[in-house]
Amino acid sequence: MRDLVWMGRSLEDVSDFPRDVKRAFGFALREVQKGATPAGAKPLPQLGSGVYELRDRYSGDAFRAVYAVKLVRAVYVLHAFKKKSKSGIAIPRADLNMISQRLKRAKEIDQEKDEGRER
Repeated sequence: MRDLVWMGRSLEDVSDFPRDVKRAFGFALREVQKGATPAGAKPLPQLGSGVYELRDRYSGDAFRAVYAVKLVRAVYVLHAFKKKSKSGIAIPRADLNMISQRLKRAKEIDQEKDEGRER
């Protein structure tokens, strides 16, 4: 089973979600750690291959968690948020920017770990 690395405040953000959403995301992320793609995981090709979004609705609100699987050492949870926009399904620009920044940092961390093992 692969390690799970929480980037930025993603763990704290998921911890603030309703219990049923936390449970659904936790189960889905455990499946990802085992090498499976959870039902309902949506690829986000605008962020590159191997980046997926989990979605859940609770009490009229939309919750999201974005993770990257194509890195060598771990599954990286890049961002988790409550979607505020009621118009459309697109991820808001500010959230996309944060995901991109954290993905870049996750790649750096993954590379550092990879280089450290080869020495």
